[in-house]
Amino acid sequence: MDHHFRAFSFVDRITSVQESSRIAGSYTVPARIEAFPGSLVAEAVGQLAAWAAMAAVNFERRPVAGLAGAIDLGEPVCPGQVLELSAELETIDEEAVAYSGTASVEGIPVVRLRNCLGPMVPVREFDDPQALRDRYALLRGEGAAPGAFGGVPHLAMHSIGGEPGKRLSGSYQVPTSAPLFADHFPRRPVFPGSLLMHMNLELARRLALEITPPEGTAVWALETISDVKLRTFIPPGEQLECEARLSQQANCHILLTVETRNGKKLIGGARVKLAARKAV
Repeated sequence: MDHHFRAFSFVDRITSVQESSRIAGSYTVPARIEAFPGSLVAEAVGQLAAWAAMAAVNFERRPVAGLAGAIDLGEPVCPGQVLELSAELETIDEEAVAYSGTASVEGIPVVRLRNCLGPMVPVREFDDPQALRDRYALLRGEGAAPGAFGGVPHLAMHSIGGEPGKRLSGSYQVPTSAPLFADHFPRRPVFPGSLLMHMNLELARRLALEITPPEGTAVWALETISDVKLRTFIPPGEQLECEARLSQQANCHILLTVETRNGKKLIGGARVKLAARKAV
């Protein structure tokens, strides 16, 4: 099977484009998959912004994951729901695209991206420019057939130690091959930054389970991811070490720092804010 535009593409239709300053679209989360985490909802918003950025430069360059000032997380998205996507592009040039964006379900925001910056790279190094032009035309026309995504790939994090309630670390081996690499990207496979975020958030959740929430509440819930930085591409087969650390604890919030390294090289990091909530 050809996995291009199937294994890791999260825009089914582009409904409007306003002079490269605003773009709107949608994505139907396949009903058959088990889950669609917030990191992939953010990826969908980023992909929508990328389509606007690529079209603005005639598909000669494309943005890749770089910086996000903040990602606000709302209610979880369920399989079968339709994401209403929008992105506001502040600047686009050959060096970078600056944008913000929102994903909503039935008019209620579920993810909001603020102050994002995606470095622009030559399209030909990563994908076929004509294939992207054809896909863009399809998305702006009849739209792509929904249901192509097969679900989040199995990502096994191996725990390697920590300090209860203070620090938790783990290691992860990026697959040497996987269907998603045929989509991200065909000419230069790169492990998606959104999946790295997903792994780090899972590590943060595990650390939060070791921290007692305030009296009258029962759980720590993810609220905001801020100061997100991805410093380099992650090729297939890389060995990654991830760590989550407690940075601050207030009455109803905790702030964790997450970082990923390859040996001594810092790959990326972020701050994760969790709020104390009553059990549903």
